[in-house]
Amino acid sequence: MDSRVKIFIERGKTELKIAETLFRLSNNADEKTSLDIKEDMTFYSAVISHSYYCIFYAAKAILMSKNIKTSTPEVHKKTYEEFKRVFVDSGILDVELLRIYRKLVIRADELLGIFKEEKWKRGHYTYKTIPQANKGPAEESIENAKTFLSNIIMLIEA
Repeated sequence: MDSRVKIFIERGKTELKIAETLFRLSNNADEKTSLDIKEDMTFYSAVISHSYYCIFYAAKAILMSKNIKTSTPEVHKKTYEEFKRVFVDSGILDVELLRIYRKLVIRADELLGIFKEEKWKRGHYTYKTIPQANKGPAEESIENAKTFLSNIIMLIEA
């Protein structure tokens, strides 16, 4: 694996680990006490944000594996659009996933949907709701990030 691709994969893994850790901390009174955090304080909004960044860096990694770079301004929008154009609209992702997963087929639209949904949730739940209300969406975000990252890693390593 190219070192630039590996860096983005590692960043995605780090973001996922942060999301999982913050989710666990939000639900564990003993850990909160040991860190001098109020019992009613949660970090679900940050979980959603870090889960999104896991997906973002995974998308950057697979694009980089094809020598496609996205940069500012609007790097998030450009990354999403390039991911869609290169891997979904062209049909490449479906073929690769079908080859890799003989029994479990995950359509390219599903992966694209996860990326788009997490991008929306990052903005919506980070800026527009109180953190305690985000437990369900935060848990879903972690699962989406795991699915997206693991599938992207398999595609890159194939």
